[in-house]
Amino acid sequence: MFKKVLIANRGEIAVRIIRACREAGILTVAVYSDIDKEALHTQLADEAVCIGPAKSQDSYLNTTNIISACVLTGADAIHPGFGFLSENAKFAKMCKECNIKFIGPDYTSIELMGNKAEARKLMKEAGVPVVPGFEGTIYNEDHGIRIAKDIGYPVMIKASAGGGGKGIRVAFNEKEFRVGFNTAKAEAKACFGDDTLYIEKFVQRPRHIEFQILADSYGNVIHLGERECSLQRKNQKVLEEAPSTFLTEKLRREMGEIAKKAAKACHYENAGTIEFLVDKDCNYYFMEMNTRIQVEHPITEMITGIDIVREQLKIASGETLLIKQKDIVLKGHAIECRINAEDPTKEFMPCPGKITELHVPGGMGIRIDSAIYCGYKIPHCYDSMIAKLISFGKDRNEAIIKMKRALGEFAIGGVKTNIDYQYSILETEEFLKGEYDTSFLGEMKVKNNA
Repeated sequence: MFKKVLIANRGEIAVRIIRACREAGILTVAVYSDIDKEALHTQLADEAVCIGPAKSQDSYLNTTNIISACVLTGADAIHPGFGFLSENAKFAKMCKECNIKFIGPDYTSIELMGNKAEARKLMKEAGVPVVPGFEGTIYNEDHGIRIAKDIGYPVMIKASAGGGGKGIRVAFNEKEFRVGFNTAKAEAKACFGDDTLYIEKFVQRPRHIEFQILADSYGNVIHLGERECSLQRKNQKVLEEAPSTFLTEKLRREMGEIAKKAAKACHYENAGTIEFLVDKDCNYYFMEMNTRIQVEHPITEMITGIDIVREQLKIASGETLLIKQKDIVLKGHAIECRINAEDPTKEFMPCPGKITELHVPGGMGIRIDSAIYCGYKIPHCYDSMIAKLISFGKDRNEAIIKMKRALGEFAIGGVKTNIDYQYSILETEEFLKGEYDTSFLGEMKVKNNA
């Protein structure tokens, strides 16, 4: 096992990784930008190193400074968390060349699955169902229009190097395609430095269901069941639950085996997620693979009893995956609400600022992953998510009751949050029945008191 791990991230995921390392007897190094000097992860780690100014590109995306901090502190591994450098193949390769273990897959797998067009092609060859589309290079707007006509509208224009809901546009006709193609191309260039696009059929009103997988370096691959991630706003997940109310046990087993096949096709190692779109007739299609830990991993931990971050550490240190597929038994139900510093009544505008009061919920079946504290100043330059509230119950109804109770107790003063908005989701008839899809939140009206 590693002696010291550097966490190349911030916020709640950095805190989560520090906790897992401490329980495993591993020393930790936090890195931080100027504006994050008083952040919780810098206080919980054994060491903390400043890696640059507030802007992400000068600090949390500054590969040279992060590698230097690793060498300076004598850390023998780097955990990238999610976002920032977690799916950066060049950074993973840099770590390997510097004899630093990257806690994640090999850079070749990141590179392969990071290019969505190439990933589609590989999955198709491996017998994994994919959404009908075009795998080749799209040369220009007119070329794209010809492809869209062949596929048939509506189509989805997507960034090949995309992620996090960026670089995606839907077009129902040629006029919308021309606008969407150019805006997606510009957004992809700005977000990923790569404006390559691909086109696929737009599956209307699907469910977004993903499978968590673990794979070691000896060819052992298992899945830990699925997460329902259909509650999204502008392609950004808001609330997740596990297991999905939509899948039958038969479909769960079938999709789980397909997820394992997808992981084996790219010789995957460590924790990863296979994301599917599932239509109303239970046809499922591979969408993409996230080659990192997911924001929503806690709900899988709650229903399986498996510490996914701990497993990441063990796999990365060369241990064999001791958990077999037959050992995975899904028990109970878990829900995660992403708590953001934003104003739902003003188009979810981010609301950075100082937290003047804080009361966090507790009790049986409640977990909070967060890095906030009373007096903490939420920076303006990073993602607005400030906490993840997770509930667990013996069944879905109990998990909902516990979540509503916990949201009612959660008090954050000084900034606007989406706590009331999350509560309003739990009260909708569609959610209570489990009858919703990816379009639901876009059609749901925000209550005036949210």
